[in-house]
Amino acid sequence: MNLVGLLLELKPLMADPEANFERITELLERHQGLAEYEVARFYVSRQWLAPVGRMLRSVDPRERLRGVKQVPLLFARANAAGQLRRLVKDPNERVSRAARAAVHKLGLADVSPPDRRFRPPRTPRPMALGGWNPTGWNFGIPQARWGSRAKRSPPTTGKLPALRTRQDVAELVGVKESELDALMRPGTEAGSGYVEFEVPKRTGGVRRISAPRARLKEVQRALLDKVLAHMPPHEAAHGFVQGRSTVSNAEPHTGATVVVRVDLEDFFPTVHFRRVKGLFQAHGYGDEVASTLAGLTTHRPKLPDGTVVWPGALPQGAPTSPALANLVCRRMDARLTALAKKLGASYTRYADDLSFSFKTPPERMGRFLWWVNAILQQEGFTENAPKRRVMRRGLRQRVTGLTVNQQVSIPRSERRRFKAILANCRKHGVASQARGRKDFAGWLRGYAAYVRMVHPELGARWQREVKELLGG
Repeated sequence: MNLVGLLLELKPLMADPEANFERITELLERHQGLAEYEVARFYVSRQWLAPVGRMLRSVDPRERLRGVKQVPLLFARANAAGQLRRLVKDPNERVSRAARAAVHKLGLADVSPPDRRFRPPRTPRPMALGGWNPTGWNFGIPQARWGSRAKRSPPTTGKLPALRTRQDVAELVGVKESELDALMRPGTEAGSGYVEFEVPKRTGGVRRISAPRARLKEVQRALLDKVLAHMPPHEAAHGFVQGRSTVSNAEPHTGATVVVRVDLEDFFPTVHFRRVKGLFQAHGYGDEVASTLAGLTTHRPKLPDGTVVWPGALPQGAPTSPALANLVCRRMDARLTALAKKLGASYTRYADDLSFSFKTPPERMGRFLWWVNAILQQEGFTENAPKRRVMRRGLRQRVTGLTVNQQVSIPRSERRRFKAILANCRKHGVASQARGRKDFAGWLRGYAAYVRMVHPELGARWQREVKELLGG
């Protein structure tokens, strides 16, 4: 078939590309050898790039697999590399295998930091393990798939409780062993461990929350207090760590010439069951115990057709999720701290918000950002590129909502707004200022306490005012 024949066959199919997905894919794959294939690819991609993008971000791994198969057919090499570098770490093994096959098929030469688990190749080759090539994207994938030359760190136990069986885990969290399977049941129907609901994001859109039911929440709190509390996070982590806060996260960046803020995409969903299980195994627990602990702290959604998504991931809403995410990030934090130190910078992380600051600007900011992005990818995370910020002296520099140009402070505009709200409450009554807030009294108390954390004297005064306004 020549180009004209291919286009004539594709035209009616493109009237409903998603319904005719399989047939269009078959035609494109069969005729990739055409000299004019680029014309056919462009013809299809005009309508199919958006649907494929939705497929690649779907909760359903079957949809992501369909999308991966389209990447080599539709995307130019540079764009294909941008998609595949994220998908080689997909939680679903079929999707990740398909992504790595596409990397080989396209012969991508995108440079990635070498995988140091392997010796550098004597002769540089496009896909040689340990070389400066896309094989570095595979860093962190279990070494059994790539050979046995990598060294494994010895387990560390510290003050962790001795757990050898599922029965030991059950006794630790105060349930019967027979109850564990029910607590790990997938989905959100009656009898499962979770309920799901959506809350609006401050920046628009909605965030899906998977909150554990009462019984599972008690179990997770027990694991948080008795196990996770004895696994210290990296010193650069400040979110959800006792004794640290947004203030301690912002303080190292005061008076900087340049502040860089990087955001991680889908932070909790990226930390899936196998990563959590590997974390517990790295601390000395056996396969049975590690699997049980990971099962109790991750959630497997159910799709409308009843399919269970595997592997599960950290649920947003569980008390154990922030601590586990911090622990999974330990090596990433160590690598980014070392990178920052090498360039004379400071690094901190508050959950999915990464901050770097420089007293002297780096000579090549783009090169620094490339290294950050590459380390994030190797550690199994993806940068949310639209949220990246480079803030130079002379403009407002903000870290976790606080300005750090000269000292850590709440932005003046926000303080003035709250001061005006208090004045209007005194003049017109507290209810007049609620403006849709369901628990306005709680919001007033909370914001005053937040101000006191950053500005002790001002916050203490405002707390007194709020107390008077609310009648004690």
